[in-house]
Amino acid sequence: MNDVKTAKFRIGQVVRHRLFPFRGVIFDVDPQFNNTEEWYEAIPADVRPRRDQPFYHLLAENSETEYIAYVSEQNLLEDETGEPVRHPQLREMFDRAPDGSYAPKAKIHH
Repeated sequence: MNDVKTAKFRIGQVVRHRLFPFRGVIFDVDPQFNNTEEWYEAIPADVRPRRDQPFYHLLAENSETEYIAYVSEQNLLEDETGEPVRHPQLREMFDRAPDGSYAPKAKIHH
């Protein structure tokens, strides 16, 4: 039986990394690690996260740039600054909610 954990964070939530100075908006969640072995092995062993936890795809930013990040649940904390995220793809996927989080846009069907 697979022991998949329930995700602690939700799509549209603003989070920050526990160790590194970046934050972002969650746009997808994997119930457990689902990236390449090369990506996983590139993380130093002393800080390498467990595979058996949710991993989050973020529209991320730091003080210098915006990018896509893939982060384990153990390394995320809720971002409580209330500051908007400036990632250029944000408007394609989300509307800003009154509480500072981001609500996924309704899908357009043709």
